[in-house]
Amino acid sequence: MRVGRQATEMLKGVLEGIVLAILSARPAHGYEIIAWLREQGFTDIAEGTVYALLVRVEQRGLVDVEKVPSEKGPPRKVYSVNPAGEQYLAEFWRTWGFLAARLEHLREERNT
Repeated sequence: MRVGRQATEMLKGVLEGIVLAILSARPAHGYEIIAWLREQGFTDIAEGTVYALLVRVEQRGLVDVEKVPSEKGPPRKVYSVNPAGEQYLAEFWRTWGFLAARLEHLREERNT
């Protein structure tokens, strides 16, 4: 499903949490993350956006990186969430829960 501009902008705000959630399930390299996002319907996310995000979370110390040999070219960076990333992700889910509950409450009030 293609999403509109509003959904794309909203997604940018939560993409970091989504990527950390993916990595908390299992280590992955950038292309695997992009493929998963596309399988889930996030088709409008540019590869460059995900790779830039991976650089940021690495610089912030939220992931560990292991270089794994590749059959096609240079080694691949495989990312996994470390304890700091898990802590950040837990806060993301608390914040998400709070926001989702407030938004749902606003929608219900509007429809009554």
